[in-house]
Amino acid sequence: MKLLPYFCRGEVVRGFGRGSKQLGIPTANFPEQVVDNLPADVSTGIYYGWASVGSGDVHKMVVSIGWNPYYKNTKKSMETHIMHTFKEDFYGEILNVAIVGYLRPEKNFDSLESLISAIQGDIEEAKKRLDLPEHLKLKEDNFFQVSKSKIMNGL
Repeated sequence: MKLLPYFCRGEVVRGFGRGSKQLGIPTANFPEQVVDNLPADVSTGIYYGWASVGSGDVHKMVVSIGWNPYYKNTKKSMETHIMHTFKEDFYGEILNVAIVGYLRPEKNFDSLESLISAIQGDIEEAKKRLDLPEHLKLKEDNFFQVSKSKIMNGL
């Protein structure tokens, strides 16, 4: 994807409620309009990058863009797993995301266990790649330096 890094932000909405419950891997979901605004040539798959909630700290993340074949979704979704333990849910907060690299295409899994182990592998791979200097510098990007008031007015 030529468009990387790709920056976007939007309000965190309730998703399918599967990430943390079934998978043990909590994800933050963007509203449909943020997903619909993705450039047309963004291929579905698993990406990695940086994310922050509101004006909070910037953390490593992986994001899945696509149809989630395992769940036979009919709508495209964008689910971000931030590599940080938050004390509470942040529905309604603004999630800021910088997608910096591509890990793998979407694929179907024959069991929940194989899906979970693939996601855990993605997380480990993303952690390593985000330590590379060209990715590390994006953690400090001006995109993440915006004040809360700016975020709220700029939506």
